[in-house]
Order: sequence, then structure tokens, then C-alpha cells
Amino acid sequence: MPQATKAVIAPGSLEPYISSCVAQAQENLRHFSSLAEIAAREKDLNRYPRLERLSEPRQILVLDEHDGRPEPLARARAAVARGEILFEHAAAGEGTRLMLGSKYFLDVSKEITVERTAHLMSQEAGRIIAPQEVAAQLDCLPQGLLPLSLGARHMFQLAFDLQNLARDLGESPREVLGRQHLLVVIGREMLAHVEKDFYQWHFFGFNPAQVYFMVQESFHGLNLKGGNFFYDVNSPRRLHNHGQMVMQQTAPRQLFTLVGAHAWDKKLHSRQEVADWLQGFADKISYNIEDLDYLTGSLDFHGLGLALELGDQGYNMVMEVMANNPAKPQKGGMLAWDPELGRDLMIESFQLGDIENRDIKFLNRNFNHYPSPSVCWGRIKEQGLPMPIAVKEGFLYFQPVQGDINFLVKTAFFRRQEMRPIHNLKSPAALPLAINRMYAQDSQPGFKEFAQQCHQG
Repeated sequence: MPQATKAVIAPGSLEPYISSCVAQAQENLRHFSSLAEIAAREKDLNRYPRLERLSEPRQILVLDEHDGRPEPLARARAAVARGEILFEHAAAGEGTRLMLGSKYFLDVSKEITVERTAHLMSQEAGRIIAPQEVAAQLDCLPQGLLPLSLGARHMFQLAFDLQNLARDLGESPREVLGRQHLLVVIGREMLAHVEKDFYQWHFFGFNPAQVYFMVQESFHGLNLKGGNFFYDVNSPRRLHNHGQMVMQQTAPRQLFTLVGAHAWDKKLHSRQEVADWLQGFADKISYNIEDLDYLTGSLDFHGLGLALELGDQGYNMVMEVMANNPAKPQKGGMLAWDPELGRDLMIESFQLGDIENRDIKFLNRNFNHYPSPSVCWGRIKEQGLPMPIAVKEGFLYFQPVQGDINFLVKTAFFRRQEMRPIHNLKSPAALPLAINRMYAQDSQPGFKEFAQQCHQG
């Protein structure tokens, strides 16, 4: 697999990053005569180098949420209340499989009907799914939901859970919300609308000076002519996956805050300012906007308590895994033991060559903690991430992944004693569950009133 060392000068800066991608392609793929030839060999090029030597994982920790130990839970709750946890929200994804545009702006109450859900599910399944079949799965019709976008729901749930935590601890909800720090990652085309959203909802109760934003850049593809790779501005623009997102965070002046009454009042933060900011956190939790379980419980104190304990032991990444269902095995990142490195590693799905889904015993649940997040940030700044490739619509794109940070820092993997399935809004098949989870969110005592309070300011 093409290895990245690091992108030239600054991993997230547009021109240096593009130049580094061209250089990577030229160095690693120069013996190919066409992109079609590269596409035909894509699986082999991305293949994990010691794939045949991997075996079942040996170092999985088990989190028992009923072990009776109150200390980790109390520590996690206190750390959150003090503002020692950075909440990262990844919302830049293009949502191509869902076929409904940006997930952040998806307002199910306005854009989705039972009939449209049935149509989208039929397209995906390759068979006719009747509206009556969809309706039978729903706890509520889409039009009965609160008129909130998925992005607003995501922010509201965290603020709502923090408000309830404050009350449980006998503290002021306003003060607890005011201590929190967020990093919201969005796409370029989303920027103006997301800024408007945050102003409209008065930053969902958070302190604007402590809500950081980053626009994840998209890139044209590379083309190949006469043995030379070049950045082709006539190709479609695409995101370079979430690995590029974390590399971009280490570049100068990528993170900004909205410091005034208008969206144009931005403060761009230097690399040193970001490094100093990250030093203040015990953990960073990385959320994905498509996580449907989040909609009724954004704060997992059991998992956080474990992550903080592991941070004390020198771990800087904690990944949750789950057992694959042998009756219906899923595709995904595979946890495996690498005898050469002498530890468990998470291997991304596109690195698995011809391994069948049934041979993947433990999957990446795509929920990560980063104890002492400045350590990961510094390591990424110094080394970058591996750079797998994908040929799409006849052009070459790099697709680095966030999970590959587990190659850079000491990483722990845990599963829960009581296994939780993955519930993500990735495709139309998940729409009925999404509607039900949104209805459950709306039905939380006080949630509707909290949203109205934020709107009023």
C-alpha cells in the first residue's frame, strides 16, 4: 500500500498537500501506464503487507458496565462537567449512499415521506418495497417529528445531555455548557449554512469562543499522461476521507472560531495556538453525525471512564470493536494480531484483499477516544498517515483513514460485555430506524422545550 510518511510542509494546506499527493503517485505508481491498469490492481496496491500472517486478536479489553466500580464513572462525569473533554463532530461527509445530500442539513420532517422512503429503499434493495411495509416499521410518521436538521439534532443532544448532567451534579447548566469545547468539521459548500445554523440556535447554548470549526477541503483527482501524474482540475472534486481531515487539523490556520455577531468575524488559529489548546484536554471523543444511537444518549460515561484509565497507562487512542455476526457478517475494519509487530492492529476494509466478511471476527465500531489528544496531533503532524488509493470516475484519489492513527500511537481496543450493534444512517435501509430514533429524541422529557429555549437565546 502506498505509504505516506507525511505530506510536504503542511498536511492540510491545499497546495502543499496536492503537491505531496502528486509526488506520492509518481513515486509509488510510476511503473503503471494507465489509470485503468491501476484500478485493476487497486485491491493489491492497498493490501496490508503482512495480511497472510495475521491471526485473531489477543489483546481485546472487555468493558463491563455492571462491574460495580463507581470511580471510573464518577471521574468521567466530573471530567465532562469541568470541560476537560474535547467533543469532535465529523459532518463533512458527502452522503452519496443515502442519496439525500449532506446529512447535516437533512430535515426528515420536511424532506422525507413514507412514500419517498419506500422508493429509496426499493432502489437500494433492487426490489419493490411498498409504503405500507415502511409504515409498519415506524413509531411516528416523518411529518410528526420536530423540524430539525440532523446536524441541529446532533448538537442539541449533546447540549441537552450536558444540561441534565449539570443538574444531576447540582451545578448550573449554563456554567457547565459554558466550559465545553467543540470541534465541528464541515465541508466547504456547507460553511455558510452551518454558520447560520449556529447563530440561529445561539450556538446551542455553548460558548462561541470555544466552538472551533474546520472546513475539510475536497480535491480534484489525479490524471496520468505520458508517465507523469498531474492534478486535473477538470475532474470531480472529492473528499480524501477522514484521514485527510485529521492531517488538515495539524496545518496552520485551519481551525477558526466565530468571535463576533456575524459569520465574517472569524479568528483563524495558528498551529501553536491549536497545539496549546489541545494540551488542556484529558480526552477527545470523535463523533460521526450518522450515529443514530447518539440521538438519545451522546455521553457514554462508561466508555469515557475506561478511556481515561487507559490514558493514565500511556494509551493515546482507544477504539471500540464489536464481534461480527456469523449469521450475517458485515464488511468493515478488522481487528487482528500482527506477530511481527507483536500487537493487535485495526486493518481497514480496503486493506483486506480477498478476506471474506465471515473471516472478520471483530469489527471497528467507528467510535474512538484520544486520551491526551495533543499526542496524536503531534504524531500526525510529524509523520502523516498511510495513503491508500481509489480510482473513481477515471481519476486517482487518495483515501487516508482516521483509524490508521492506531499505527502511530499506543492503542487499546475494547468491546462491551453487552454487545451493541452498529446503527448508522449510511443508506436508505436505515431511514425507518432513523425516524424512530428521532421520534425517541423528540420524546425525551424537556427536549422540545430546550430546543425552543436555544432558539430564543
